[in-house]
Amino acid sequence: MEVFLEKIHQLLPVLGVDLLVPSLAPDLGKPDRPLLYCDIKGLRARGYPVPGGFLVLKGSQAVGQARASSEKWPWTRNLRQRLKEEGNLVSQGGQLLFARDTEFSSPSAAAAVIHGGQANGLTAWKTEAGKTLKELESQ
Repeated sequence: MEVFLEKIHQLLPVLGVDLLVPSLAPDLGKPDRPLLYCDIKGLRARGYPVPGGFLVLKGSQAVGQARASSEKWPWTRNLRQRLKEEGNLVSQGGQLLFARDTEFSSPSAAAAVIHGGQANGLTAWKTEAGKTLKELESQ
């Protein structure tokens, strides 16, 4: 049952359903609810889980070039393009910058946009001390 429940917790946010989704609203004054970071190639994005998925904060960075694997699964490339057209992502010196806080359907969708290709948000998002989102959710 625990495996089944874990899969439900992973799938429901992707489907846009916020039932059974733990809320880790940020309270930077409390160590049990820290801000999370997604690092890649010297770039850093900041964010935190919200009831509807995951919020990436304004000023966060993302890689400028999509991975070659995004050709096989183009949803990441298409989402990045849409965010650019909407003005959420802007080009800046070979990288992308979030011009405003941007909400994603899941931590993995947010991490995939930042990485320029598929990413596991439960392991890509970490606290400053290196604890993963998966570890935080299992507490």
